[in-house]
Amino acid sequence: MANILAIVGRPNVGKSTLFNRLIEKKKAIMDDESGVTRDRHYGYAEWTGKHFTVIDTGGYVTGSEDKFESQIRTQVELALDEATVILFMVDSYMGLTDLDKDFANVLRSSSKPIYLVANKADTTERIHMANEFYALGMGEVIPISSASGSGTGELLDVIVEHFDEGDEDPDEGVPKLAILGRPNVGKSSFLNSLLGVDRTIVTDEAGTTRDAINTRYTMYGKDFILTDTAGIRKKSKVKEDIEFYSVLRSIQALQDSDVCIILVDAERGLEAQDMSIISLAIKYNKGIMIMVNKWDLIEKDTKTADVYKKSIQQKLGQLDFIPIIFTSVTKKQRIFQAIEKAIEVYDNKTAKISTSELNDTLLPEIERYPPPALKGKYIKIKYVTQLPSQVPTFAFFCNLPQYIKAPYERFLENKIRKSFGLEGVPIRLFFRKK
Repeated sequence: MANILAIVGRPNVGKSTLFNRLIEKKKAIMDDESGVTRDRHYGYAEWTGKHFTVIDTGGYVTGSEDKFESQIRTQVELALDEATVILFMVDSYMGLTDLDKDFANVLRSSSKPIYLVANKADTTERIHMANEFYALGMGEVIPISSASGSGTGELLDVIVEHFDEGDEDPDEGVPKLAILGRPNVGKSSFLNSLLGVDRTIVTDEAGTTRDAINTRYTMYGKDFILTDTAGIRKKSKVKEDIEFYSVLRSIQALQDSDVCIILVDAERGLEAQDMSIISLAIKYNKGIMIMVNKWDLIEKDTKTADVYKKSIQQKLGQLDFIPIIFTSVTKKQRIFQAIEKAIEVYDNKTAKISTSELNDTLLPEIERYPPPALKGKYIKIKYVTQLPSQVPTFAFFCNLPQYIKAPYERFLENKIRKSFGLEGVPIRLFFRKK
């Protein structure tokens, strides 16, 4: 990531609004409340043929009562270290504040190109008001409106001069693993433990993570993207707008992912809300694995894991093909095995089985246990083939496809799983006339 633009400044100046405009997606949550963004947030943008990474950051403050203040500052400092170009955003409507002055002093030690951008300059009057920021001594003040897009083109013309000819989105085609679950089950701690750095802010307070945070990660010689998400609660319990949008971002991350790692609190077990998340992942044809976290807090004997696993599988019912792994993020127990299992699920999701292998394996089984006759008519399955699809999808060609019922479909699915594995992925079966 050679071309990196970091958007920084005090809270509520419009950093996330500009971030969303540059990447042309509503990825970061925007709200009039200050301190909505907490973690570093990455996206990809393009201007005049040059591709670059944009980092959205939380508002930089000192001396506030916000319990996340110091951690947000750390995230901002990490973004400044990564950046090729720094965009220091201020608010032309509110004018120059002490927080702006303090942050300008932080930036003075940086040798990187810094552009002072006065946002919310929607009118001629506000463009003139932006001139007071020359008092910061940070060079030219560039008035823009990130909400309407006014002035952003001219700003980008100047910024991209510092960038090389970057590639298009480098994450295109890379497997995406989404970390999902209820609030406070250890999703951010899991990501931070894997990376060995505090990529996302972690506290005991539910709802600490708000946006879906993407991180590129390499393990076992494979590249993939880990997405930390906000906790998903029942709709009836979501009261604030910010949490509502956080949940929307989590569901969007689920839809964009290839494999969903669903974290479950070992002390609470698999609850109705976990089943709702699993059902959503099945609906969107995602690979799924269940990661039971906080396993170190459970009193155990030699049979505890087996009993616990069976109780989860009973609740899963026909979804018992979903793998279950027991971990402790705080103790770093089996967290890498969890990722290994997620990669295995991804490989299963993208597996291609040859037509000859399918027929050699399944047709003898079908001959041994043919579909039950219906209305005195015998159903004969001639051959099987895999269809190109996002999940393993198989077409069975037969003389009377309309007479094949759900129990026999389940029989065929079980035979496919027994013969070819495909753990953690939904299988779709179609019956066509031959």
